[in-house]
Amino acid sequence: MFFHCMGVGFNHSLMLKWRFVDRVRPQMDAFMEGFSELIPARLLSVFDERELEYLLCGLPAIDVEDWKKYTVYADYKSTDNTIMWFWMVVERFDNETRARLLQFVTGTSKVPMNGFRELQGSNGPKKFTIKRTGNTKSLPVSHTCFNRLDLPPYGSYFTLKEKLILAVENTEGFAIE
Repeated sequence: MFFHCMGVGFNHSLMLKWRFVDRVRPQMDAFMEGFSELIPARLLSVFDERELEYLLCGLPAIDVEDWKKYTVYADYKSTDNTIMWFWMVVERFDNETRARLLQFVTGTSKVPMNGFRELQGSNGPKKFTIKRTGNTKSLPVSHTCFNRLDLPPYGSYFTLKEKLILAVENTEGFAIE
C-alpha cells in the first residue's frame, strides 16, 4: 500500500518491514545463533509461534474477574447480552483457550505481572477493549496493537461461542514478507 504523510509518499509495507524486521536483524541474528546452540532449529520447526511460546513460557492461570474488571467497552455496556455471553464463554474456556483468546486480541498469551490493569498496547498502556462492530454473520476481529476485539452483536450465546472459537483457532499471526 502507498500512503501520503505530510505531502511525502511512502510504502506502508516497506516501513513495517524496516521497523519490525530489518532494524533489529543484527540483534535477532545474534539471538538466533545463541538459541540454536541450545536447541537446534530443526527441532523447533514443528511448532508454530503460539506452541513455541507455550513451550518456552508455560501457561499461568488467567484471572477472568481481573480481566473483566479492566476491560473497556465501546458501543457496548457490561450488561448487554453479547458482553454477558462473551464472559460466560471465557469463564467456561480452559486456561489454554483463554490464553489463545488473549493472544488473538493482544498478540501475547501472557497477562502482565500485576494483572490486566497494566496491559500494554503498541504505544503504551492500553486496556483490553471490546467494541461493537460488524454484522452477526461476521467473525470477531482483533486489533493487537490496540488490544481491541471487534465483536458483532450476536443473537445467542451459542453463535457467539462458535464464532469466537472459529476466529481464535483459525487465526494466523502477524506476518511480514
